[in-house]
Amino acid sequence: MDVIHERCGGIDISKADVKVTIRVPGTGKRRRSETRTFSSVTSGLLAMRDWLLAEQITVVGMEATGVYWKPVFYLLEHEMECWLLNAHHMKAVPGRKTDVKDSEWIARLVEHGLVRASFVPPEPIRQLWDLTRYRTEVIRERTREAQRLEKLLEDAGIKLSVAVANILGVSGRAMLEALIAGELDLQVLADLAKGPMRRKTDALIEALTGHFTAHHAFLARAMLDRIDACTTMEKRLDARIDAQIAPFRRRIELLVTIPGVSTRAAEVILAEIGDDIARFPTAADLASWAGVCPGNNESGGKRGPGRTRHGDPWLKAALGQAAISASRTKDTYLAARYRRLIARRGKKRALVALEHSILVSVWHMFTRDTAYADLGGQYFLERTGRARQTRRLVSQLNQLGYQVTLSAEGAA
Repeated sequence: MDVIHERCGGIDISKADVKVTIRVPGTGKRRRSETRTFSSVTSGLLAMRDWLLAEQITVVGMEATGVYWKPVFYLLEHEMECWLLNAHHMKAVPGRKTDVKDSEWIARLVEHGLVRASFVPPEPIRQLWDLTRYRTEVIRERTREAQRLEKLLEDAGIKLSVAVANILGVSGRAMLEALIAGELDLQVLADLAKGPMRRKTDALIEALTGHFTAHHAFLARAMLDRIDACTTMEKRLDARIDAQIAPFRRRIELLVTIPGVSTRAAEVILAEIGDDIARFPTAADLASWAGVCPGNNESGGKRGPGRTRHGDPWLKAALGQAAISASRTKDTYLAARYRRLIARRGKKRALVALEHSILVSVWHMFTRDTAYADLGGQYFLERTGRARQTRRLVSQLNQLGYQVTLSAEGAA
């Protein structure tokens, strides 16, 4: 088998140590292999780096093991070419599973070019990546806490969510604060409603009737405090992200021109795919990496289920929200595509198709540095031809027993 990389290494990473195997030219035409074990603390990793540099290693591969790969990768990325490898792509021979054998196997795969490196963005994008992901988790935690609060109110027999669209809105929050403070007069609580909700006094009194005790007040206060803490943290992260994203402002301006893509969704998309779109040779490569295209599953000439792969869950979540928003827009290509697909493929597949369309558009926009150009809500009607569409509709009416006579719009 051809040797693609003359001086390479394979690293098996665990929490406590790393096993490193190098493959370099030996005497004659033979190849020399050597394995060493280093501690995973910084001093051990520095010793590992010095050894690799002394052996003139140019490429190292390592398995993506939890978060333990990060200090190793970040230490070596400026000294040599680092490959982060998907464990699914490098299954070893059964019965030979040890850490040392794994490092040897990784080294051989890299030596012969049998694996592909995963995408690891540069440091500025990684920092944006950390911020947007943490913000997403903070928002999710706030949502979970709001759900816990609603369950607590149900436990107290209070049906505030039936009468109020958002129990954490201005009116709902004022009523909750009064309940926690010990106010039990239903009329007083209902009078705290603001705006149009003041017309729902009777419904509010019914909804607020329950057995809200000191125990419920204690838990409700704790939950509201956590919700407020999450909101404060979200604002801090928004400010930090806004400063971090300044060099990539042009990319954000392009992304928000896509129907359904908000500024927050644009920040997540940029953080996940990076600023250098050339990393993905084609739009299909980007869609495949993100996991928003059908999977390949063929054996013996027969195609199996084409389920989408897991891909990047953070990117897929942002694309999913953008797809839902785009499906509700008016007179846009994405909304027309959604309506066209939902009837025969279902809601979930139609939304994944919109995610794919959005990501393909992103690739072309970044490649050409141009804003989104919408094809319009009538695109599919014009593409298939009015005559063909007319024949289909007339045929359906005839099958229902109607006789149809057509006349052009505006004809006498």
